[in-house]
Amino acid sequence: MFTLEKFQEASKIVKQVTNPTKLMYSQYLSDQTGNEVYLKPENLQKTGAYKLRGAYYKISTLSDEERSKGLIAASAGNHAQGVAYAAKQYGVKATIVMPTTTPLIKVNRTKALGAEVVLYGEIYDEACAHAYKLAEEHGYTFIHPFDDTDVATGQGTVMMEIFEELEDVDMVLVPIGGGGLATGISSAAKVLNPNIKVIGVEPAGAASLKAALEAGKPTPLNKVRTIADGTAVRTIGSVVYPYLKENLDSVVTVTDEELVASFLDVVENHKMVAENSGLLSVAAAKNLDVKGKKVVCVVSGGNMDVDTMSTELQNGLRMRDRIFDVTALLSDNPGVLAKLVTVIAKHNGNVMDVEHIHNLSTGKEDSVRVNISLKAFGTDHKNEIIEALREEGFNVKEGRAGNVGN
Repeated sequence: MFTLEKFQEASKIVKQVTNPTKLMYSQYLSDQTGNEVYLKPENLQKTGAYKLRGAYYKISTLSDEERSKGLIAASAGNHAQGVAYAAKQYGVKATIVMPTTTPLIKVNRTKALGAEVVLYGEIYDEACAHAYKLAEEHGYTFIHPFDDTDVATGQGTVMMEIFEELEDVDMVLVPIGGGGLATGISSAAKVLNPNIKVIGVEPAGAASLKAALEAGKPTPLNKVRTIADGTAVRTIGSVVYPYLKENLDSVVTVTDEELVASFLDVVENHKMVAENSGLLSVAAAKNLDVKGKKVVCVVSGGNMDVDTMSTELQNGLRMRDRIFDVTALLSDNPGVLAKLVTVIAKHNGNVMDVEHIHNLSTGKEDSVRVNISLKAFGTDHKNEIIEALREEGFNVKEGRAGNVGN
């Protein structure tokens, strides 16, 4: 199914609609890992993700009759925008079924591209089943987000571009949801140079390929729970599974906590926003057991809404002790709170929030509880502030407590 000629053909076709996403050398990740690490920033595509490649190439292979029936797809967001954009280029109708949990930015952008959006189900699999039902009822042509060899061929153009820029690449890390991107990249890599290692990366809470490999066939997960919504797929694609099994060199998983840390890394060190699914490869790069290799992390998408960004930044800063909480028990006397914040200021702590809670029993040494949120430079600085407060005689504990009387 996958030949060099097919990938070359697809590369020419997708260039009609894609932005050039040149490799970005990551000094930060290279220093962290001991490898020469590059990012393939597909989050900078016109629709914010690589999905435009597979959607456009697939639609280019359809007959005029198939396109004229109208197109339908199921997607957590990125494939939705790819199909909507491609359909607009061909002047045909597109209907997209999206899970109700899809970030608002992806829903609005899909609508803005002219597609009709139907929200259904909590995860991709439920939305997909409904899309198939609508396709049967209305005669639409279904464009699968991953379980289709033409779609996977379009996604494989990512690897063609990587190889064009970095012919001596040793390893490519690629996110896995349903498996279309990983199928295209790993299959293209093997026809270009069989020595290129391709590592698939799944979220630990939605490791559908790992489950399939253990069972020997695609097997539905009992549950899917991950902040990487774009790869929250319950069952790996049955069409692409044999190619994944044959062409991927290994499959690893990363936790949601690792994704949060990677989000902060990419924002701070690369001045770039990537969605959680797109960060799977970046998170995995830190866990490689190799040194001195040329490694490419495919950052597959960047469609994240502002609310999620804000939450993730806060969580990332807390994970690194750059924001933390302390609880202090104080006597209800004038000047005690002032002394507390003076000690914090002396040690360059930055107070973000103060909650001052009185107990009904006044006059006691612990009649007031104060919860304080602080900014610090990191773990060492946090510990310095807490130790300084204790040396001044304050009864301080890390964390945030409730009412004194509870």
